[in-house]
Amino acid sequence: MLEKREFYINGEWVAPAEARDHDVINPATEEPCAVVSLAGEADVDKAVAAAKAAFPGWMATPPEERIAIVEKFLAIYKSRSEDVAQAISMEMGAPIDLARSAQWGAGYAHTKAFLQAAKNFEWIKPLGEHAPDTMIVHEPVGVCALITPWNWPMNQISLKVIAAAIAGNTMVLKPSEESPIDAMIFAECVHEAGFPKGVFNLVNGDGAVTGNALTAHKDVDMVSFTGSTRAGIAISKNAAETLKKVHLELGGKGANIVFADADEKAVKRGVIQMMNNTGQSCNAPSRMLVQREIYDDAVAAATAAAEQVKVGDPSEEGRHIGPVVNEAQWNKIQGLIQQGIDEGARLIAGGLGRPEGLNRGYYVKPTIFADANNQMTIAREEIFGPVLTMIPFETEEEAIEIANDTVYGLTNYVQTQDGAKANRVALKLRSGMVEMNGKSRGAGAPFGGMKQSGNGREAGVWGIEDFLEVKAVGGWSVEAAE
Repeated sequence: MLEKREFYINGEWVAPAEARDHDVINPATEEPCAVVSLAGEADVDKAVAAAKAAFPGWMATPPEERIAIVEKFLAIYKSRSEDVAQAISMEMGAPIDLARSAQWGAGYAHTKAFLQAAKNFEWIKPLGEHAPDTMIVHEPVGVCALITPWNWPMNQISLKVIAAAIAGNTMVLKPSEESPIDAMIFAECVHEAGFPKGVFNLVNGDGAVTGNALTAHKDVDMVSFTGSTRAGIAISKNAAETLKKVHLELGGKGANIVFADADEKAVKRGVIQMMNNTGQSCNAPSRMLVQREIYDDAVAAATAAAEQVKVGDPSEEGRHIGPVVNEAQWNKIQGLIQQGIDEGARLIAGGLGRPEGLNRGYYVKPTIFADANNQMTIAREEIFGPVLTMIPFETEEEAIEIANDTVYGLTNYVQTQDGAKANRVALKLRSGMVEMNGKSRGAGAPFGGMKQSGNGREAGVWGIEDFLEVKAVGGWSVEAAE
C-alpha cells in the first residue's frame, strides 16, 4: 500500500503538523490502496503563508516567463501520463483505457489550450480610441484556494492550477481525499518544472476541517471550487466573512432533447455518453427527453444500448465502465433507483444491486427508467451514477419547458437534423453549455453553468480571466510606454 503522508508546501515535501491518517479506498476491491494525511489548521496556515510570501514575486514575473514554466510542466506531465492514469484508475475506478485517454488527457488538453490563450492575451490594453491614456490592466487576484473533486481529477486540477498560475496567482490546492495520489504526481511535475517556491502548494484533507480552514482563511483572496451544490453553498457562506472572490462549478441535471427528426444514432449516443465515467460527470445527459412520435422506438433503442454497456474491473483494458467511487455513493444510487421504482417510473434496464458476476466492489448496473415525468425524484436530483431517466414530450415548446424546469443549468443537449430548430432551441435553453448532434465544444471553450450549477467559467481565455482582477488606470503615459 502506498504511504503518501506529506504535503507539498513552499517547494518541498513536508510532514503534517499533526498525524491524521486517511485510507484511500480502491472502489473495485473495497480495500485501502494508499494512506495520506489530512491537513489541520496549522498545515493550512503554513501553506497559505507560503503562497502569500511568493505572491509579489510571481505577480511581477513577466507573463512570458510564467508561460515558459507551464510549457516545461506540460512536457513533464506528458512523460508521467501512465503514472497519472494508473493512480486515477486505482483511486476512483476509471477503467484504465479511459484513465489514459480522457482522464489524463483532459489535463493535457486544457493546459495546451491555456498556453494558446495566454500567448494572445492582452494583459494591458487601452480602453479605446476615445481614451488612449486610459489603460485596462489585468492583474492576478492573489492567493487562491483551489478545491477539486474526485470524478475528473486532472480535468479540474489543470483548469484551476494552470489558469491561476498563468494569471500570476499563487495557490493552495486541496484535491479530493478520495483521489489524492494523482494530485501528488501533478505536484511532482510542478516541482520538476521549476515553479518558484510557494507559488503552488498542496495539502490533502477533508471538507469539514481542511476545506473550511482554507475557505475562511483571512489571507486567501479567492476560492475556486468544483463539487456538489450543497458544498458550494456552504463554501460561499464561509467565504462571505472576508468577501473573497468565489468561483463555483457545481452539479447538473442535463436534458438531452431528442426530436423526431434526430439522426438514427442519437439515442444510443445519449445512452453511451450518460454511462461514460460510470455516470459520474456533472455535465452528464441524465434526462433524455424524447418526442412522442418516436418515443417507443427510442425506448427500445435505449434498452438495447444499455445492454451493450459492459461493467468490469478498472484495471483491465477495454471499453467498459468501472465502479462508482465509494460505498456512500453506491448506497445513494441504490436508494434513488428504488425511489424511481416506487414513484412509478418503468425500469427498462438495470436496477438494484450489483451486476451479475460482481459481488465485490462498488459496481452499479447501467440503469434506465422510461415513462418518467419531470417531477419524479430521479428527474430532479443529480444521481451521479449510471442512471438515465427518459421523459416523453409533444412539442418543441414543451421540451424547452421541461429542460429548463430544474434548479441546475450546466449542460443541455439537442438532437435534430433541422439546423434552424437546433439553433433556436439552443438559444432558449438556460444552461452555460449546449451540445448538439454529438458535436462537443471546441478546445478552450468556456465551461460553467447557470443557476445552482454555479458561477464563473473555466477553460481557455475565460478560465484565465476568472483568476484576474481588472484595474482601470487614467492618465497613462503613452510616450513612456513606447
